[in-house]
Amino acid sequence: MVEGVSEANPKPRLSATGVDKSFGPTRVLSSASLELLPGEIHALLGENGAGKSTLVKILAGAHGADAGSLVLDGERFAPRSPEEAQRAGIAIVHQELFVCPDLSIEENVMLGHEPARFGFVRRRRLRAEAARALELVAPELSPGGSVARLSPAELQAVCVARALAVHACRVLILDEPTASLSAPDVDRLFRVVRRLASTGISVLYISHFLGEVQRIAERYSVLRDGATVASGRVSDVTAADLVAQMSGRKVVERTRTEHEPGEVKLSARELSGPRLPVSASFELRAGEVLGIAGLVGSGRTELLRALFGLDRVKRGELRIGSVAGPRSAALSLKHGVGLLSEDRKREGLAEGMSVAQNLTLSKLGGLGPFGLVLSGRERRVAETWVEKLRIRAADVGRPVRELSGGNQQKVALARLLHHDVDVLLLDEPTRGIDVASRSEIYGIIDELARAGKAILVVSSQFDELLSISDRIHVMHRGTLGPALPNQGLDERRLAQDAAGVA
Repeated sequence: MVEGVSEANPKPRLSATGVDKSFGPTRVLSSASLELLPGEIHALLGENGAGKSTLVKILAGAHGADAGSLVLDGERFAPRSPEEAQRAGIAIVHQELFVCPDLSIEENVMLGHEPARFGFVRRRRLRAEAARALELVAPELSPGGSVARLSPAELQAVCVARALAVHACRVLILDEPTASLSAPDVDRLFRVVRRLASTGISVLYISHFLGEVQRIAERYSVLRDGATVASGRVSDVTAADLVAQMSGRKVVERTRTEHEPGEVKLSARELSGPRLPVSASFELRAGEVLGIAGLVGSGRTELLRALFGLDRVKRGELRIGSVAGPRSAALSLKHGVGLLSEDRKREGLAEGMSVAQNLTLSKLGGLGPFGLVLSGRERRVAETWVEKLRIRAADVGRPVRELSGGNQQKVALARLLHHDVDVLLLDEPTRGIDVASRSEIYGIIDELARAGKAILVVSSQFDELLSISDRIHVMHRGTLGPALPNQGLDERRLAQDAAGVA
């Protein structure tokens, strides 16, 4: 029996049947289907580009379906706007959390739906309604507190509370909810999700982390190439089964390659920033993959930003080879250091520009006489990198936002390679991408290390670091611990060091 449901054979809370959707000549959904029961946690799986986002946007009223039908609690459902879907009880919490840092927690919870009378916000009612929603997900948060001081997990709780507060929520859609969370925060989120499901709320859970899906979801549906290709109970399948259903092919597990480190390419000694990092010392060598593990907020990203010149270095020594480290991103690129940001959409890509333009953005690939960019040359350069990194793009002249997340990440990585950097700083290189694309990224990192590139990888996924790194540092509260050889390491040891447990 599905948790939170008393009936032996409950009627579907929400069903989608034969849903089609095209954007111009591109067909994104092809007779997709989904059935969500009352009070169940249902995983929606698929590779990037499989159609998950489009189906969710149709459910949430952001897009209309070209064909097919939606039924919500026995009644035909065809929302013409997100507001209409919200009024019907469909709420969504996106991967990219939206909050207004200058507003209080309660104001963010009720944002856009503030109770008012004669044009004035009814403050007492606003606080009461916000507190009621927070009680379900984060009772420890004070409604009048500041959003600016919250952790990523607390910000997510505020967004979930907003989804619950707007209208009587019947279906809660969570899109990659654990992408920026530490292991303890994931456990906390799961407790909240189970609590919501026990009240009868149906949860549609979208994630690329199959281990988490196996822990939290009861049933699943798989989209591939816009069509529903599999569904069933999670307990009846293995992670390998899910991967095969998602990709339509068996993904070969990669074994870690032993690399042969060479000369020191990048080093830091007691490096610190205005706030983070507190102290970091390391050596990164040519032909090596050096991992940095740590919990969210430990200072990993701040360290990479300081190394690349985006954040100020307060004290300490930074060297690129034998040269004193530069203090700007432009100089870092000039000296052969490139950064792949964890924030692909805001810092990694210019989404409105083409694949070719993004690939050649930091080093123009189609320069002709008088510094003019020749589109033909630019295209040929881009097509070369598309082939090398096996980027699935129908046309390098199309906007990069049309690619799947995994292929967007390859474009950002290809730009660094086109710039011919020797040192790659990779911050969460596989965040938000599917299993098959993740495996391909690992293969690219391995090839680069064998070609003599020096690679520094920050990841919140300890199993990822163990599968690709030669040595691993653990960062705790801004301080970088000593390098640990990968041999004999396991996730438990990394988790203990990251949490400061002796």
